[in-house]
Amino acid sequence: MGNADWDRRHFLGAAASVGVGALAAGCTSGGGSAGRTTTADPVAAENALPGDRDWGLTHRGPDRAVEGYADQVSVLPGETFHLHVSTTAAGFRAEAFRMGWYGGAQARRVWASERIPGGARPVPAAHGDTRTVSAGWQPSLGVSTRGWPEGAYLIRLTTDSGEQRYVPITVRSASTAGKLVLVNAVGTWQAYNTWGGRSLYQGPGGKSDYDNRSLAVSCDRPYDRDGAPLFTTYEQPAIALAEKLGLPLAYVTNMDIDRDPRLLYGARAIISLGHDEYWTPAMRERVTAARDAGCNLAFLGANACFRRIRLEPAPTGQRRLVVCYKTDWPHDPMNGKDDAAVTTDWRAAPHPRPESSMTGTLYESNPTSAPYVVADPGHWLFEGTGVSRGTSFANLVGTEYDRVNSGQDTPRPLEIVAHSRLVCRGVRSFGDSAYYTTGSGAGVFNTGTMRWVESLTDDPGHGIPPHTAEFTSRVTANMFRVFAAGPAGRTHPAKDTLEEYHPYDGDPTWAKQNLW
Repeated sequence: MGNADWDRRHFLGAAASVGVGALAAGCTSGGGSAGRTTTADPVAAENALPGDRDWGLTHRGPDRAVEGYADQVSVLPGETFHLHVSTTAAGFRAEAFRMGWYGGAQARRVWASERIPGGARPVPAAHGDTRTVSAGWQPSLGVSTRGWPEGAYLIRLTTDSGEQRYVPITVRSASTAGKLVLVNAVGTWQAYNTWGGRSLYQGPGGKSDYDNRSLAVSCDRPYDRDGAPLFTTYEQPAIALAEKLGLPLAYVTNMDIDRDPRLLYGARAIISLGHDEYWTPAMRERVTAARDAGCNLAFLGANACFRRIRLEPAPTGQRRLVVCYKTDWPHDPMNGKDDAAVTTDWRAAPHPRPESSMTGTLYESNPTSAPYVVADPGHWLFEGTGVSRGTSFANLVGTEYDRVNSGQDTPRPLEIVAHSRLVCRGVRSFGDSAYYTTGSGAGVFNTGTMRWVESLTDDPGHGIPPHTAEFTSRVTANMFRVFAAGPAGRTHPAKDTLEEYHPYDGDPTWAKQNLW
């Protein structure tokens, strides 16, 4: 697709600038087939502690005023990681906030450093044929996680003069057995990270500079913008809701799934959050194997598992490079040696495996903004929402969206629970939410829209009315509760409705095929 590949992706930038608001009140009421909240003592006890509402950034200041990165994407409780920090100020402090519910505060401060002397560090040039930017800074301080509960964390850096940025890190779970597994999509975070002038999408010339993009991006560099833009936009609101429900939770990154073949054993459900695009073959195989053993799956965004990547070592450690040649896949060193490892779109040559065989839906295109339209109001996912057939929620579908495809890779039985008319790139198509079940008893739900997690807050942006949060929060809570109880297909089997919608087998956007 060449430069067109960037053209159809770059619209994501506007979405990631949205702030995080409070979750809608009343979204966790239970009952009926959705069941009651299952109390898990560690999560409930943690969230009963006082929270800290001031976890946000109040003053970012100019670019490079302060920025940093961790030398690991995740650690076990009690392990130590190092922060590498650059600042134009004379000194800074670091604070660690565990993200959760905490009575609506949504975070608890678990640690704070003393004042650390500061200093500005250079931005190095890209190196090698992959045009990779690695900061390569010396560590500023070590941080012990002794006493830190498992969870997703934001380290907030604050300079002497008040400028602030985040550094994300996950304190991962050693076991996921019996739990809902919340997956931080670190590979996707780095793919879009433009720190140092390059990402997997653009070179130093900006959005139009596709040909000078990186082919491998490094974890040894800060994230751009606030330091955690994809986490705060596409993941944190869903984490807050899950912790509010008091369900048994486990926390991992997608890189941990790649690293540990046993990590998902016994998990009740695996939750892919709002933007989880970049997957290694090992990630996909292990999540699929978990599904086939009865583990439920949920995809709370769109465009999940669209890109195939490799994780490679750097001098700083294992899995510090995210490799994706994309449209330059003929130059991937694995081409002709191991086609299943060539880093391009999962559905593309030289080893096509469309993501729909796992996710249930197929990513179609962007940009769009369209109402989300309920197709099956009696479905258990919609219990307690008060919707009827045709009820719509303005602008909830977008910027990227998925659609159910009629091809052979689409799992059956599959129910289309929302079917939303939209226009993308001048072509009339549909965005779908879908639920399917498997012979193992696993249930799989895909929202089919990238704005789902953003909409869980009372200030979602994109013209989505605040009351939408009541709907999406209730649907998500229904799903969390049922999925936490065990294989959802045994109690809530899918009834195939695919033929009712006559899905188009292919990509109408690129074929310029109007569907309505």
